[in-house]
Amino acid sequence: MKIIYATISKTGKRPQNEDAVLVSEAPEKERWTGIVCDGLGGHKGGEIASNTVITAFMNYWMDQEKQEDSKEKILYACASAFKELNAKANELHHLEMGTTLVMASIKQEQFTVVHVGDSRCYLFRENSGLLFQTRDHTEDSFGWEVINRCFFSYDPIKAYPDIMQFPVKSGDRILLCSDGVYKSMTPEALQALMQEYDTPEQIIEKMDRICQTESHDNYSAIVAFCE
Repeated sequence: MKIIYATISKTGKRPQNEDAVLVSEAPEKERWTGIVCDGLGGHKGGEIASNTVITAFMNYWMDQEKQEDSKEKILYACASAFKELNAKANELHHLEMGTTLVMASIKQEQFTVVHVGDSRCYLFRENSGLLFQTRDHTEDSFGWEVINRCFFSYDPIKAYPDIMQFPVKSGDRILLCSDGVYKSMTPEALQALMQEYDTPEQIIEKMDRICQTESHDNYSAIVAFCE
């Protein structure tokens, strides 16, 4: 299966970009992997956390390419990312920092989603609309939406992921994004955006224009088409 994609990651109206986006391709192995991380606001080091976790997770995932995409492999990838986050926190004098993570990986026609926090994965199917969406790891606290699962330094329990696996087929469209994207438009507008245009680049360009006006956060996304 061929995957075509486009990405975006912008600071928006925040002073710095604490999101991170990473894509790895291995066409000879029919493997494509995309990850979006969103460093937690309100904690120092969000940018460091997102970049540390996304790099460590992707490195482990691709280094273990010969393994099946099992729950065990995913949990080891999470453990590797958590270990690197703690090492970085130690370098910075025990800095508390954290990040979300959402990954989509396709090998041949198997689709694997790994999700911790409130960054999202959506899967849209031709002629069917929205087929799948991750569920945010958040809870209400005195009227504020608080993330209750994420990669957070020195707290391994929070980094436990949701894992989903199912087949994909030609014509499917995938969106990975931080909350700066999906909070900038209604669910109906987001679905229309993902289904209206012919290329990932066109979707990203339109998304950028919307988020420039409507987003109050960093905004990052990966749009991928299965062909």
